[in-house]
Order: sequence, then structure tokens, then C-alpha cells
Amino acid sequence: MVEFEVPEPDYDRYTNRQLAAVPLAVLAVALVVIAGWYVVTGAPVTPGIEFTGGTEVQIATDASQAELRESAFDFEVASVQPVAGSNEYIVETQATDTEAIEAEAGEVGEVVSIQTTSATFGSDIQRQALLGVGGAFVGMSILVFALFRTFVPSIAVVLSAFSDIVVPVALMNVFTALPVLPDISLSLGTVAALLMLIGYSVDSDILLNNHVLRRRGGFYESTYRAMETGVTMTVTSISAMTVMFIVSAAFGIPLLPEIAIVLVFGLTADLMNTYMMNLSLLRYYKFEGVSS
Repeated sequence: MVEFEVPEPDYDRYTNRQLAAVPLAVLAVALVVIAGWYVVTGAPVTPGIEFTGGTEVQIATDASQAELRESAFDFEVASVQPVAGSNEYIVETQATDTEAIEAEAGEVGEVVSIQTTSATFGSDIQRQALLGVGGAFVGMSILVFALFRTFVPSIAVVLSAFSDIVVPVALMNVFTALPVLPDISLSLGTVAALLMLIGYSVDSDILLNNHVLRRRGGFYESTYRAMETGVTMTVTSISAMTVMFIVSAAFGIPLLPEIAIVLVFGLTADLMNTYMMNLSLLRYYKFEGVSS
């Protein structure tokens, strides 16, 4: 296995406010992006057809992906994904008139399959998915407070996990807003990625808190021991997700690119939140909060 050497940062040079300022500023910008998106679209993030209802049609055609997206159909196209190793494409639209969609698709190429999700069913799935994410976050928060039983270390973990979810959601909106970048909508895959980020975040934050609060050694010595494990683990995961994104995007594998890129966003944010925001709160608790 390739050894990843974690450099020892000089945390003595920075105050707690300086360490926390960057991740809190990023979190504030992410919240502004999400709030603005909600004002403009009526939703904090663009939902996919699994949640809004719509139609997915698979077509075998000689037309290019760009032609299918821009001018091949009268109905509005939500996304076009190539099927690896073939001349087939999966076209998604929020339209639900199956007969009209199939007729238009038949003029472009051969319809391989077509399936429709009703708006009512989609809204039920969306409600269940959001309840799942919310329930997982609340359950994680209760568990963290039960483990540490102290406000500052517990809120540090919860705030870091919250930011690890909010930042990727804001970046999903940025990708959707910029025409040069691929759209990333809220789908069952991206919901799964957000749930995984809760687990990743809690893992790295609890690792840091345990080393600092419950193991022998000075504050910075304990921090560095935690970073040797935590940073290596997170950077390895980021590298793996980056490779998965590149390979799945290159071969046109549906769903995997969105999961991978959301995990890359969240894990990168987790490095910042854990070793800047969480650490600044822990240092305040160790050197100022306990004695005051």
C-alpha cells in the first residue's frame, strides 16, 4: 500500500477565530447559494425525475448527445446519458405524455424502452428521501451528544457534519446553473451520497475528538496522531471517488458520476471542517472553555 505522509501543521500560528473563519465563510456562502436557488426555483436543489415525476426513454440512434439535448425533441429534455459500448442514449424529461414522447423518440431512432414516474409517486419518494436524510442527521446528533455529553465538542461534530452536507448541495446548484458544467440534480443516487457523507464526517470528527479528549498526550500531539489516520483515510477516499467519477463518466455509466462527484465535494469540505472548524472549537474547549 502507498504510504501517505501527513505534514504536521503549525496550528500555533493561528487563533481560534482565524481557523474557524474560513470554513464558516464557506458555509455562509453555501447557505446563501441554497437560499437564492430556493427563491428562484422554489426548491433548495433541483430535483430529478425520480422526485418530480417524468419519463425516461432509451433510444438507439446515430444522433449525437448534443443533438438529442438541444434540438431533437419538442419536449424539454432534463438530461441525456450515453449507454456505454453502444449507440444508445437514456433521455430524461419531466413530461409524462408517454405516447407523444415515444412518437417523437421513434422519429429520432429506435425506442428500446420507456418508463414513466407519476408526479404523485415522485413527491412521495422525495418526502421519504428527505425524511431519511433528516432522520439520519438527527440520529447522528443524538448519538454524538450521548458519546461526549459536553456541548462544545458535540456541537463541533454536528456543525462539521452539517457543513459537509450543505457545501455539496450548494455546489450541485452551481453545476446546474453553469452551462459549461454537467447538471447534478437531487436523485436517489445523490441522496445516498449525502447519507454517506454523514457517516464519513462523523467518523473523522469523532476520531479527532477521541484523540484530543480521551487519550494521553498534549493537544497538538493528539491532533497530529488523529490527522495521520483521518487525513490519510479521507484523501484515499477522495482519490477513489475521483477515479470512479472519471471512469464512470468516460464509459457513460449512469448514476455513478453524480454519486462520486458529490462525495468528492463533501469529503474535501470535510478536511476543511474537521481540521479547521472542529479543531478550533476543541482548542477553545481545552484551553478556555473548561477553565472558565
